[in-house]
Amino acid sequence: MHFRLLILALLVLITCNGSSAAQCTQKLAELPAAPELLGFRLGMTKEEIKARIPQTRFGRTDDFGVTKTTINPYFDESIDKSKLESVRSISLDLLDEHLTSLWIGYDETYKTQSVAEFIKAVSSSLKLTGAWSTARGKGQELKCIDFQVFVSTVAGGPSLRIVDVAAEELIAERRQAKEERDSAAEAAPTEEATEIVGDKKAKVYYLPACQSAAEPIPEVNVVRFKSSEEAEKAGFKLAKGCH
Repeated sequence: MHFRLLILALLVLITCNGSSAAQCTQKLAELPAAPELLGFRLGMTKEEIKARIPQTRFGRTDDFGVTKTTINPYFDESIDKSKLESVRSISLDLLDEHLTSLWIGYDETYKTQSVAEFIKAVSSSLKLTGAWSTARGKGQELKCIDFQVFVSTVAGGPSLRIVDVAAEELIAERRQAKEERDSAAEAAPTEEATEIVGDKKAKVYYLPACQSAAEPIPEVNVVRFKSSEEAEKAGFKLAKGCH
């Protein structure tokens, strides 16, 4: 009996250890300044990014607070490549003026080419733990406490992307809120349809629901109101056909 309990306890311990090992428990604030990040870090401001690479030019900030830019040291001769060796391009996404997504693409001369080798190097540099899984499309991903890491091969070289999860969720919330506002605006009656039409000569007004049944009012006698209350205050009475 005691032997069986001991075996059960060992199995539970092994399962728990394996489960915790499969989880990435790092937070953004704990990420070291690894060489693979080229001096960038999530949370940087535009000024800090330009201090790193002065040639950086930012695009227009969209309705959700997102600003995007791409730096191409591989093609831009004005950029100092001494600290960007084997880098093809760098894509940056900012939310509310702070860096929330960093993508770095290396070329075919980079020291590590396979995804497996690159993951090993990145995990070591960033002190990442946990099990990587297949990402959508291609490559591998690692989900941590408040960020995600993606590794894949692009144009013959490895690429690395780090994303602030909370920022992505906030952008999604803002998009959803805009969609809901737009839907509500489309469903709302137009200003013209909600207008109340009055007849100056007859001193009566017609609600939108009964305007189609009313006798045509000469344009010279037409007056418009925003509400029944406004028409009543002006001395107009509700037309009999609208009761």
